Amino acid sequence: MSNKLNPVAVWALAAGGMVGGGIYTVLGVVIAVSAQWSWLAFAYIGILAITSTYSYVFLSNKFAESGGAFAFLERTVAQGLAGSLAWTLILGYVLTISVYAFVFGHYLSFAFHGNPLMIRLLAGGIVAALIALNLAGVGKMTKVEITIVSANLLMLLALGVYGLGQWDSTKLVSGIEPRPLWSGLFGGAAIFMAYEGFQLLSYEYDKIKDPQKYFMPVLISATCFVVLLYIIVTLGASFLGGATSLVDFKEIALSIAAKKAFGTVGVIVITVAACFATAAAINSTLFSTAQLSKRIADENELPEWFRHTNSNNIPDRSIILLGALAGLLAVIGSLSSLVEAASLVFVTTFGIVNWLCLKERESIKWIPTVGIFIAVTTALSLLFRLAVSKPVPLGALVLVILLILLGRPQLLKHTGS
Repeated sequence: MSNKLNPVAVWALAAGGMVGGGIYTVLGVVIAVSAQWSWLAFAYIGILAITSTYSYVFLSNKFAESGGAFAFLERTVAQGLAGSLAWTLILGYVLTISVYAFVFGHYLSFAFHGNPLMIRLLAGGIVAALIALNLAGVGKMTKVEITIVSANLLMLLALGVYGLGQWDSTKLVSGIEPRPLWSGLFGGAAIFMAYEGFQLLSYEYDKIKDPQKYFMPVLISATCFVVLLYIIVTLGASFLGGATSLVDFKEIALSIAAKKAFGTVGVIVITVAACFATAAAINSTLFSTAQLSKRIADENELPEWFRHTNSNNIPDRSIILLGALAGLLAVIGSLSSLVEAASLVFVTTFGIVNWLCLKERESIKWIPTVGIFIAVTTALSLLFRLAVSKPVPLGALVLVILLILLGRPQLLKHTGS
């Protein structure tokens, strides 16, 4: 029992899974879309995060097993559909890791006045380092992650509260055009990946202490806290840095806010926090995704090749392949395209999980119903935005998903799975 995750650890890992790369990654993106309504974007899409948290925990407790959305679909609908969603979800995790690496490179390079080449080298380098760490069998360091998360949450809360003390509503639109109220919907849709981290705990269900008692209140409270924290930091950073600066330097928006408030000391603090937070987020996401890949391969929904483990019992091929893909995307991609593509994958996944909860739940059906409604409207608005502003990345993402849906059965047949 001593090796089980206690409620405090679960809360910290859930909050850290969201905040670790979230606010550092998406703040400038959402301000560019929603301007003075950026806080509303986080609040609106936060409702979907809360309903999805409820649905994930309900289904995890109902089936009493790890596996997340893949396990839920496998138990309720059809294994084939579960396999297709799992492949798509893995794609979302790869995109997420690439975003975290992209942001890691930008924050660290900014502190050292680096150039674009340095940014790309740092992004690829951190992924390579964490691939090696995971292969060595020390990738999952729960106590270290909790320490990083705790310090990170306190620092972000302090920065946000300090910014609120400098209240100046004109800073929300300084240098940019004010946005209409409905822009909050498009902004929320664009940055939903900032909330995805909590569901990594569904893969650790069998390691949680007394989950039937603690999992629901702990995860719900963690998600609610993160929604509030995002709103506070969004407003506070905008008051400190001004909208135009945060948009012009959206990859390092929090460093810009901290520099204007505290000078070089602020940049150093934010850089250290951002690098540790994004590195921890890359590490935990890479580890969990590799374990998920092995689980899916064990169920014959991925080629047998992914089952292979090294002497440390680590799914080494999955670690190397998924990490390499994420590193490549971090080197060649752009922040907004990666964030929005990942957000679309997770909005779709969470909408499906809310639907499964609605099917399985005999009462309190309004919670997953709200989640389904927000997921559908969010997905449609994001598809519209991508079709208008980024048709090429959208086309590439749709093509990959079609290949997953249509080509997966043939690939599995060919590989004998």
